[in-house]
Amino acid sequence: MHLQERIEAFVKLGDFLSQFSNEAVQKKNNIEHNDLFFDGFKHQLKLAQEHNGWFTPENITYSINSWVNALSESNLTKWLEPYNISVNNPKTIAIVMAGNIPLVGFHDFLSVLITGHKVLVKQSSNDKQLLPFLAKYLEYVAPGFKGRIRFTDNKIENFDAVIATGSNNTARYFEYYFKGKPAIIRNNRNSVAVLTGEESESELQNLAEDIFRYYGLGCRNVSKLFVPKNYNFEAFFQAMYPWHHIIDGAKYANNYDYNKAVYLMSEFEMLENGFLMIKEDTSYASPIATVFYEYYDDKAQLTKKLDTDKDLIQCIVANGFSENEIAFGHTQKPQLWDYADSVDSVEFLLAI
Repeated sequence: MHLQERIEAFVKLGDFLSQFSNEAVQKKNNIEHNDLFFDGFKHQLKLAQEHNGWFTPENITYSINSWVNALSESNLTKWLEPYNISVNNPKTIAIVMAGNIPLVGFHDFLSVLITGHKVLVKQSSNDKQLLPFLAKYLEYVAPGFKGRIRFTDNKIENFDAVIATGSNNTARYFEYYFKGKPAIIRNNRNSVAVLTGEESESELQNLAEDIFRYYGLGCRNVSKLFVPKNYNFEAFFQAMYPWHHIIDGAKYANNYDYNKAVYLMSEFEMLENGFLMIKEDTSYASPIATVFYEYYDDKAQLTKKLDTDKDLIQCIVANGFSENEIAFGHTQKPQLWDYADSVDSVEFLLAI
């Protein structure tokens, strides 16, 4: 397959997914192989929701809509334009996927196939329903992908390189298990927001999206705030309120109740509003339904601290703090060229 053929196949996949990118699923007449796949994918969406209580219809729809927007021909072309993509000897790339948010490993899957390699996928048990079905659709719209996509539940064998994502503990296992192979190993990272007290109401409301989307389970979710001394959290809590319905989710509510009980029994000081707790803490990784905060004295010292801790941080949300900051409300809207951990996976794949 030529690169343009691979691009066209993923554009068709985006068109197929567009039918499921809103709360009201709507079948379209101009989608290839729709009679074979439309009802089947509706069923897979139902299974994904039943299997994983964190995968609400709203969060699955949000993820799908993100990929619909990404898989346009103009986006794919812009992403790949800087590279010289010519793979004459395709390698088998193993991908070990996380399962914290719907289709979280899709970018790695896309990167391997778009560069001309073959993919061997080991999925998380938390997110196994959607991607194999979409892979089958790809094989129908582009038969050249047949034989290039495999999924396994067993030990990963017969591969040339690996992209693996997991916790800090599993990352150490990955580093040992995959030693001797070209690898991208990702571990825990968290995102932070730097506030000044001058944020507008809309900026704080957008920050709520960065905190609550996917229940805060993603590495791009803001789990830590840096605020100036004597920061008044009243405006912050007011901006969070539109998300109060999140407590209606049983899994989120259980985590909120548990973590609140732990804080109270431990006599930790914290502020809460019935669905979110904030606690002063130097850590970056906060529990579900909790956001940590830390005071800073001046911008220069904070810049130095965040640079020192850069391997722990995925995104910095701010307005006018640094060159690499992300605007409020945009952490869960990465572009194809916004690589996890700032490691260029396409460059890695082309160098194998």
